[in-house]
Amino acid sequence: MTTISTRAGAAPYSTLFLRVYDLWVIRLSNSYGWRCNRNYFVDLYRQNIGHRHLEVGPGSGWALANIDLPTDIELTLLDLNANSLAHTASRLNVAVMQIQHDVLVPLDEGVEKFDSVSINYVLHCLPGDWSTKAAALTNLAGMLKPEGVLFGSTVIGLDQRFTVLGTALMFAYNKIGAFGNRRDDLPGLRRLLSEIFEQVEVTMVGNVAIFVARGPRTNM
Repeated sequence: MTTISTRAGAAPYSTLFLRVYDLWVIRLSNSYGWRCNRNYFVDLYRQNIGHRHLEVGPGSGWALANIDLPTDIELTLLDLNANSLAHTASRLNVAVMQIQHDVLVPLDEGVEKFDSVSINYVLHCLPGDWSTKAAALTNLAGMLKPEGVLFGSTVIGLDQRFTVLGTALMFAYNKIGAFGNRRDDLPGLRRLLSEIFEQVEVTMVGNVAIFVARGPRTNM
């Protein structure tokens, strides 16, 4: 069952907002709010995307649209917001499967497992602290093959120095429920990922934690 607060994080992704998402989020907010250039995300995908890939919270689909996807890729998009699913699918030149689903809720066990799963800019949109958000990462770890990789990013809210724009965005987004990351700290993220995966790498770029995790413990 999806909570109202979870829906609040997905609500901003209207058809209109998705038209300006690349400019506002990918270019302006990343560079001047979070101090994390968009090229970091391109590199993250190029280095980690697998043949059978699950994209969680695709946003506008910018990252997928800006790398060379193999023509035979098996791509699945998962998001609570149908607008984001449709918008992303429309800009890609490969066939995609769309799943409208809350990442805090376990996926159908009948879904074939994936070589890679990405969850970019989703964790900071989820409600609660790391103990609540752990459900998302646990659910996704369970969808990976034993040799699979989970990669993603999130804006860390606690113990951070933000730019003027970043401070304004943090205040506004948390106030309306689009973000829920005021208590998200870097040590907590590292600890959570290490509890779920055997190998974890977390790198801070500006206010953004970029992570790669391998060896899902659910497969042990």
